[in-house]
Amino acid sequence: MLKRVDIVGNPNVGVFILATDDLAIVPYNLLDEKAEIISQTLDVEVVKSSISGSSLIGSLAVANSNGIVVSPHALDREVKQFEDIGLKVATIPGKYTAVGNIVAANDKGAIASPFLSPEAVEVIEETLDVDVKTSHIIGSDIIGSLIKVTNRGFLMSRNALKSEVNFACEVFGVEGDIGTVGKGIPLVGACIIANSNGAIVAKDSTGPEMARVEEALGFLDDDF
Repeated sequence: MLKRVDIVGNPNVGVFILATDDLAIVPYNLLDEKAEIISQTLDVEVVKSSISGSSLIGSLAVANSNGIVVSPHALDREVKQFEDIGLKVATIPGKYTAVGNIVAANDKGAIASPFLSPEAVEVIEETLDVDVKTSHIIGSDIIGSLIKVTNRGFLMSRNALKSEVNFACEVFGVEGDIGTVGKGIPLVGACIIANSNGAIVAKDSTGPEMARVEEALGFLDDDF
């Protein structure tokens, strides 16, 4: 299912909300009706929480079906909440807090900023149970903001090179494409929440952008 809807009052839905194939983590102050839209569209349980006391959940964590890596400043109660719902949880070592902005991952692989230390990369690999490759994308370190990846496909910033798309295909084990959302916004990772079941994109996204998202994330497959 693919929806174009206002969830958080601005295009940056992926900054506030984190989704896997099993659940979506949303801010405490998200309206129940919005949470229900997410639940129905992505076919997941919705969990209200915070990370480091902040509503910027999508920026401060990266997750897949195997676990979640969060900001080093995550509160003990937040870590316990995630553990209580069955998640393998780790805090990322080092000075970088916005792990969701600098890492993109699915169940098959992850791409991370080269700025991360070997220790941080090891934590991501162990927690998410994937191989992590470090690389810039279009000369930038905000990998998680430039890519939205699921276990069905991925969409990258329209500015990505063909070689970078091919690299992402190898790492994530799925096909993908480049595009925009929200009438030309290239930070697709920040403006989409998605999993293998569906996606929610910035409300102002055009018809052609929606079509590109649908194709890139694998929703045109016969078995969807």
